[in-house]
Amino acid sequence: MEEGVSSAMEDKTSFVIKVPVNRKNKVKSGESSDESEGETLTETQQVIFVEDKERAESAMGGADAATVSQPTDNKEKQEIVIWPHAAEATSSTVDGHPRRTRVPDKPNYPLSLWSIMKNCIGKELSKIPIPVNFSEPLSMLQRLTEDYEYSSILDQAAQYTDPAQQLAYVAAFTVSSYATTACRTTKPFNPLLGETYECDRMADLGWRAISEQVSHHPPMVAQFCEGAAGWQCWQEFTMTTKFRGKYLQVIPLGGAFAYFPSEGNKYTWRKVTTTVHNIIVGKLWVDNHGDMDIMGEAGPAAGYVAHLKYLPYGYFSKDTQRKVTGVIKDPQGVPRYVLQGHWDSRVEVAAVTSASPDNTVCKTGKFALAWQRVPAPPDSEKWYNFTLLAAQLNEPEPDVAPTDSRLRPDQRLMEEGLWDEANSEKLRLEEKQRAARRGLEAEAEDAAARGLAPPAPPAPLWFTRQAAPGQPHLRHLYNHRYWDAKRAQDWSACPDIF
Repeated sequence: MEEGVSSAMEDKTSFVIKVPVNRKNKVKSGESSDESEGETLTETQQVIFVEDKERAESAMGGADAATVSQPTDNKEKQEIVIWPHAAEATSSTVDGHPRRTRVPDKPNYPLSLWSIMKNCIGKELSKIPIPVNFSEPLSMLQRLTEDYEYSSILDQAAQYTDPAQQLAYVAAFTVSSYATTACRTTKPFNPLLGETYECDRMADLGWRAISEQVSHHPPMVAQFCEGAAGWQCWQEFTMTTKFRGKYLQVIPLGGAFAYFPSEGNKYTWRKVTTTVHNIIVGKLWVDNHGDMDIMGEAGPAAGYVAHLKYLPYGYFSKDTQRKVTGVIKDPQGVPRYVLQGHWDSRVEVAAVTSASPDNTVCKTGKFALAWQRVPAPPDSEKWYNFTLLAAQLNEPEPDVAPTDSRLRPDQRLMEEGLWDEANSEKLRLEEKQRAARRGLEAEAEDAAARGLAPPAPPAPLWFTRQAAPGQPHLRHLYNHRYWDAKRAQDWSACPDIF
């Protein structure tokens, strides 16, 4: 069995999910913890979901649990191609050559992580300089692009017109984005302000994405991805960290969105907490835990919600290790679909065939496989436990923007195994960024002394901070200019950051 991957789940005909109800209670004074501080406590009730034997064969694609079910209504839809996974793509080339299948092996440069982290307890990790010895040769922009490794789930979701069924597959997609975290304990490079990353796999995988570091303090990434099958995703990713000595918690703060233009359905969610254990001694390991609500925000999906629970790692029960359960409810609060699986291996979904808002026992059809992790490439533990897609993300490509992560010299030196040179180059780039910031601050002070308005800070090139239609909050939204600039090879507005 692949290291770090949960064993395949046994088929279960019944299981219990704690389903949120509409009433919410504030955390009482003196009862807050690190996980619950500043949040509300949602009241839940236990609901037993039991497979309905009489309807199991017809509810989610018949007897074969791996079969993709078809749209459940009579509305005609254009046939959509389900694009392949990177491991199955046969036409994957870059600059006329087949894409690479691995990166160089990770050198053996022993250095204690505790020797770096012991003076960082209670500090914000993004502000701490860490040598490349604890990194992987990818930037955070590239790491976030890995969310789309299993984009075929969104291809499937795009064919469904029933919001509950579509949301079930969107939920499975959000779970799949955590698949590599089970064995990836190295840190991606912090992007420089203005750094970008494009990933155009439209020809072989059916999607393309553009990401930009739009803020440095706090660090924030804006990203937009579009799929040929008829979906769009975007996110504004920032995070806070808590280092407690034995473990490090990464708490995402930004929101993510999925949009299906054919139906007008839009969904939004926030990622769960990731904890890295054994910082001081022992083998590092990762757990993802917490609650995730995927909300239907627009279109016929408005009012639908998927409640997912990532169970924290259980030392005394293998049944709860890396386990995810969830329920999809309609605007009336009636369970419509259920989800179960493990975030590092697979997810299954089933239609609820008999339920009401107050029922504590609901019946389901047969579970269908919505996602299964592709095995890691051979010997990948020697090269940062990368997947095939991860190994291809930093491959040099022509015509990218001069701010692209592939052109970052310290990251390239690290990938080539030249870690001493990489650390020196990393310090140079960080000092160059600090010098640019000091220059802006000096200009602002000079303008203030002369009674003038301060110069505007550098604005993102490919994203604009504005309110989405019908939304009060400002977000960095894609301005749809990047690919036009690439076709024209007009990079005149790009800053000199490397």
